[in-house]
Amino acid sequence: MVANYFLENWALVLILLAFTATLKTTVFLERKTILRMYALIVLVFLLSIIVYVEFLLADLGSGRKLRLVLMAIRYSATPFIIAQIIYTLVKRFRRFIFVPALILAAIDFVSIFTGIVFSIAGDNTFRRGPLGILPFAVVGLYCVFLVYILLKRSNKKSVEIIPVAFLCFAFLTGLILPFVFGKAYSHIFCTIIAVALFVYYVFLILQLTKVDSLTGLLNRQAFYADIRSAPEDITALLSLDMNGLKTINDTVGHSAGDEALITLAVCFSRALKRGQSGYRVGGDEFIIVCRKTSQSEVLQLAERIRNTVAETKYRCSIGHSYRSDRTKSIDELFREADEMMYADKARYYAESERDRRRR
Repeated sequence: MVANYFLENWALVLILLAFTATLKTTVFLERKTILRMYALIVLVFLLSIIVYVEFLLADLGSGRKLRLVLMAIRYSATPFIIAQIIYTLVKRFRRFIFVPALILAAIDFVSIFTGIVFSIAGDNTFRRGPLGILPFAVVGLYCVFLVYILLKRSNKKSVEIIPVAFLCFAFLTGLILPFVFGKAYSHIFCTIIAVALFVYYVFLILQLTKVDSLTGLLNRQAFYADIRSAPEDITALLSLDMNGLKTINDTVGHSAGDEALITLAVCFSRALKRGQSGYRVGGDEFIIVCRKTSQSEVLQLAERIRNTVAETKYRCSIGHSYRSDRTKSIDELFREADEMMYADKARYYAESERDRRRR
């Protein structure tokens, strides 16, 4: 029986082993997130064993009571897996996300005695009860919620939309194809879930390599990669530099300097709109790339940043450069924005010196 299980599920086992190996070596995720992903791997593996034993008993025509228990576990497991995905990917969600799955599990186990969700007839055939669609409805609601959360967290670029769409498609097949292929689909369901999770995990890691670990903005590598992608769409660059970071580091400490950079990054992120991306390209140096953005929108962006930063105890200098056509290169835009930023910084320090002398 063990040999037959591995023969039927070897692709699943390899995927889960690869998933485990990559988690073991990753440096981009928090330990808590990694542990939750390990829990996902274990859940999918155990579910595959349950599915195998259940359908083995069905083929043998024996173990009716055990089949009912295994069926209750199988119907209950999928919502738990998707809830665990949400719990893993979205930090702010607490364990209450599992409540609908727990309610469904209770109904599924009641069905062992009542047949309200499923039952096995005397001739060993499977039958859906009055609530036979309920497990699929709960899974569907979890899937819709998961996709909504992932889309809300994305920046709506195709590079982030495509993996979410793939995950959505994989789970959608899990809702529809059982009605098309029957129990034959159940044999590959765990493999499909594992593939979907592993693909999304790989995407997540690739995305994290583009993110600055301190501020959460995109990093220098992402900046150079992005300006090479469709450069004709770039209409403006903003150069931003924090004022007084060295003083903070020298007098209060580097942790205070890190806090200042994080605060500024939050201000920049709040000011950004569609087509505008923020990058940390150096210690206290930031760049915003604007695509298909008008000159008035660029000026409004700079003003939003000034107003947002003014609400904090920190300050930054801003410069921008705009082009209405492709007469200016990206390098020229960057140079003009930098020159304006340094002029703004010089004015800031000149005014600060005058204020200090007056005191």
